[in-house]
Amino acid sequence: METVVLVIHILVAAALVGVVLLQRSEGGGLGIGGGGGGGMGGFMTSRGAADALTRTTAYLAAAFFATSITLSVLGRAPDQPTSILDEANDSVPPVQSQPIEPLPPAETEIPSVPTPQ
Repeated sequence: METVVLVIHILVAAALVGVVLLQRSEGGGLGIGGGGGGGMGGFMTSRGAADALTRTTAYLAAAFFATSITLSVLGRAPDQPTSILDEANDSVPPVQSQPIEPLPPAETEIPSVPTPQ
C-alpha cells in the first residue's frame, strides 16, 4: 500500500509543479494565454483560465498534503523494527541458561606453617 501512495504522491507533485508553472505571474513568466483577447484560442477567457488553474492548484495542494500525511503515518508503523540492532535481536533465539549450583563450603582450616628450629 505504501508503494501505491508513494506513486500517487509523485504524480500529484509533478502535476502541482506543472500547474504552478502554467499560471501567469506578474511578469508574464510561463503563463498561458499570452496577451488579451481570450487566451487559449478563444476557449476560455484569461480570467476563467486563471480561476481554473487556481482551483486546480488548491485541489492538487490538498492531495499533496493528504498523501504526505498518509506516507508519514504508514512509515511510522509500530510493527517494523526501529533499528538494525532490534532486528538482529529478534532473529536470535534466547539462550536457555542453566541454574548455577552453589559452591561447596570452603575449608576454614588454615594450614600450619613450620617454625624454624
